[in-house]
Amino acid sequence: METYGVWSLVPTLVVLVTAIITRRTIESLLAGCLVGLLMIAPSEVVTRGSDILLTVLGNDTVTWIILVCGLFGSLIALLVKTGGVLSFGDAMTKRLHSRRQSLLTTWVLGLVIFVDDYLNALTISASMKKITDRFGVSREKLAYLVDSTAAPVCILVPFSTWAVFFAGLLEDNNVADNGMSLYISAIPYMAYAWVAAALVPLVALGWLPDIGPMKTAEARAKAGQPVPDGGEEHALQIDTNYDGQSPHLLNFLLPIASLIVATWYFDIDILRGVIVALAVTLVLIAVQRLLSFNDTFDTALEGFKAMIMPLGTLVAGFSLKEVNDVLGLTEVVIQAVQPLMTAGLLPAVVFVTMAFLAFATGSFWGLFAVAMPIVLPLAISMDANMPLVVGALISASAFGSHACFYGDSTVLSAQGSGCSPMAHALTQIPYVLIAAALATGVFLLIGFL
Repeated sequence: METYGVWSLVPTLVVLVTAIITRRTIESLLAGCLVGLLMIAPSEVVTRGSDILLTVLGNDTVTWIILVCGLFGSLIALLVKTGGVLSFGDAMTKRLHSRRQSLLTTWVLGLVIFVDDYLNALTISASMKKITDRFGVSREKLAYLVDSTAAPVCILVPFSTWAVFFAGLLEDNNVADNGMSLYISAIPYMAYAWVAAALVPLVALGWLPDIGPMKTAEARAKAGQPVPDGGEEHALQIDTNYDGQSPHLLNFLLPIASLIVATWYFDIDILRGVIVALAVTLVLIAVQRLLSFNDTFDTALEGFKAMIMPLGTLVAGFSLKEVNDVLGLTEVVIQAVQPLMTAGLLPAVVFVTMAFLAFATGSFWGLFAVAMPIVLPLAISMDANMPLVVGALISASAFGSHACFYGDSTVLSAQGSGCSPMAHALTQIPYVLIAAALATGVFLLIGFL
């Protein structure tokens, strides 16, 4: 495959600069794709661009994400319309009496719902935002709390979608007969996830102060405006004037419980889980006559449509990944840092390099299918601590999911919370960088010890 050397970084830099200037995500990603296509074949931009779009939309993973996110939108819309979310909010409000309690509860719920980061990001943000609004918490801070207990927590639990995926990759690369066993042995070394998750209660309790853009967002919220200007454009907007009796808490708890249980039952498949949860919700609506037949399916369709913007961002992000693959970005960066890869430095170099690539490409799973066949044999040849190197690799994946402003976890946390992906990314970046710096220090220390 032809590589473009340091020039392969140009499309990603275009995306970052355009996003910072315009604060618009999809347009920035498309600008990066266009620049990359002009570098690859200036006379074939339309042909190659259409081919990449067809490749992305034909990708099983992308199709899966579209279905999961769209059906999640339908589920949340129905829970809002029938009063399920309101009943949960009322029940929680009776038990929560302070700002700190609302923030810590958000964190604890994130620890409990660890099966999948999509499930975590959308469910908790949608159910907690009205509660945190009451205590003057900005939607940006809510998005940070939710996002920081999505991927970082999911990778620390061996019963999650992340664990299943990476365990399979480890077996495919012949570094372990039992990929899950190696994954579990690497959990203590997943430094970024541990640090990022540990920072959340410090922020919630106010022990770690608001920094930079988060300070501005919190000042606005305390002045009586928790939702940023234009924030509701990025949220699920459903008419909450429902008919019938007062909503029961069961109308929220039963669908969410069925979602979690079904996801577990179907071997950590969140798509099948959300289908079961939707079926349970539809039965509850029909039995209690909460909505008419037309209103039920109109609401479900509105919820699906509300996910178009985040799905557009994700499709554009996958398109950028395809362009970067053609440019050879991953291979260029790994080859550039290979001279630094000694046994002691290897974990830290792997973390920093792969974290950068995960952030730049918006690829948190697919990237590592490419990187593992390069990094893991290198670790074996150096007789490096394999669980430590695997922990560094998976930490880098969690960093990318957490930090990338067009990554799925970031986009969905912002969508559920009611703020733009850029507002969420910019307010949380100081805490992400603190966690990354501390994790790098941990990898350096353990690598030399």
